[in-house]
Amino acid sequence: MTPPSLETAQALRIVLGLTVLALLPALLVCVTSFLRTIIVLSMLRHAIGMQETPPNTALIGLALFLTLFTMAPVLEKVNNDALQPFMAGKQTMEAAYKNGSGPLREFMVRQTREEDLALMVELSKARTPQTMDDISNVQLVPAFMLSELRAAFQIGFVVFLPFLLIDLVVATILMALGMMMMPPSTISLPLKILMFVLVDGWSLLLKALVGSFH
Repeated sequence: MTPPSLETAQALRIVLGLTVLALLPALLVCVTSFLRTIIVLSMLRHAIGMQETPPNTALIGLALFLTLFTMAPVLEKVNNDALQPFMAGKQTMEAAYKNGSGPLREFMVRQTREEDLALMVELSKARTPQTMDDISNVQLVPAFMLSELRAAFQIGFVVFLPFLLIDLVVATILMALGMMMMPPSTISLPLKILMFVLVDGWSLLLKALVGSFH
């Protein structure tokens, strides 16, 4: 017969597992590299001029795998230090949370600008932290997201430039030829796709994305 304490511990693990699964989409966006990746991929699609291609499912799938590659060391440490000991009953919930949040905090701190952290501390009207340990997750997570948005827009701006140049050249040529009634996108879209394929744009972009995390 299973002791009541062991049954309670198993029930708590099940509840915790279901809670984590329910919060997984939010955690994926808030504390991992997924946010920067999916924004850059979406901006690439708009820069090319195709609103539905590649489809959202393809971009999300690609962003998920890139997130796994980027977060692999962090996830492995969380699994070894927190998840596996907790599931084996060797750690309490508090200890597992502390050991699991540590690697994620280290990753977020490396990607977060000091200005964004200062802004969140100011908005929360909290005391000025002396060390990183004094910064709560409530302040660190939005600061991390703000830094990710900034980085994504910086990369997206660089992605937009060559495609914008093609649009300007095509529009200028059409105007010089007196073909003002023809939409420039009719000619610029195939040219942008051809240029992106010739320079192996997908490989360059994915390398730059993964390399932008430190």
